[in-house]
Amino acid sequence: MTAPIETTGAAEAQPEAVLSGADKGQIEGRSLGQIAWTRFKKDRVAVAGGIVVILLVLLALLARPIQALFGLDPNAFNQDLIDPNTSLPTGSWGGMSADHPLGVEPKFGRDIATRILEGSWVSLVVAFGATILSNTIGTVLGVIAGYYGGRVDAIISRLMDTFLAFPLLLFAIAISATLQGGAFGLEGLPLHITVLIFIIGFFNWPYLGRIVRGQTLALREREFVDASRGMGAKGPYILFRELLPNLVGPIIVYSTLLIPTNILFEASLSFLGVGIQPPQASWGGMLNQAVDFYEVDPQFMIVPGLAIFVTVLAFNLLGDGLRDALDPRSR
Repeated sequence: MTAPIETTGAAEAQPEAVLSGADKGQIEGRSLGQIAWTRFKKDRVAVAGGIVVILLVLLALLARPIQALFGLDPNAFNQDLIDPNTSLPTGSWGGMSADHPLGVEPKFGRDIATRILEGSWVSLVVAFGATILSNTIGTVLGVIAGYYGGRVDAIISRLMDTFLAFPLLLFAIAISATLQGGAFGLEGLPLHITVLIFIIGFFNWPYLGRIVRGQTLALREREFVDASRGMGAKGPYILFRELLPNLVGPIIVYSTLLIPTNILFEASLSFLGVGIQPPQASWGGMLNQAVDFYEVDPQFMIVPGLAIFVTVLAFNLLGDGLRDALDPRSR
């Protein structure tokens, strides 16, 4: 007979041995935000897009201080740089020089770089303002429709369908053209910016509203909502303290994708002549002025076109990265 195998001894971990290294390092948990940030940092394309977005926002915020610091005037005419016979900039590449690194406009000779800088804050103010307005309306109505359901959901859903049926571009052209002179005690640039923010933001809220409604329909059946009801929480408390914090991720992702859409919409209205009015610089307005010169001076059209392209691309890359970081199952 063989000797029995002993199961006690070194193979059995002693409590003292297990606890001996417990004080050498603590295992710390990570929040959902930290986990999302770790995922986001691994996406180099999204990080690059985020860096470009930060730089664009800083340029927009510092546009007026930079102009004041260096004595730049986006509406200053430089007729000495324009050929009187052709109305084109003298020199090559649209009049590019050390003083005018991106050249000057045909006919007027205004510095393109300064006007691009001036137009950046206009585009971003309209885009961010319209996004905040549409997100506020869409989030509130979407979470109410999804949580209460029934008749409330039916009314809000039909309201969403009504707004989605509007021919937004034609409606925006009609309103902008009507309010060009003055309204609501405003005139000039403040009026144009306010009208654009209202038109773009007020009529775009159903897109986010549908997303929030769908997410709320799923969240309202979760255990934490039932627990809140069981503890006596009322509807408003559940909406804004339980459901809304869990909708922050989708709202942030959609916002980063909506901002470039709003930038393009503002540029389209300015290009059609019913948005930001000259002499105020805007990227869409610069493209409108470049239509008559794109064959003989393509520089004038390429620069504002690239400004719009880079801005929209950066926001889209950032939005895709945030979506993957906040919801890895969407990959």
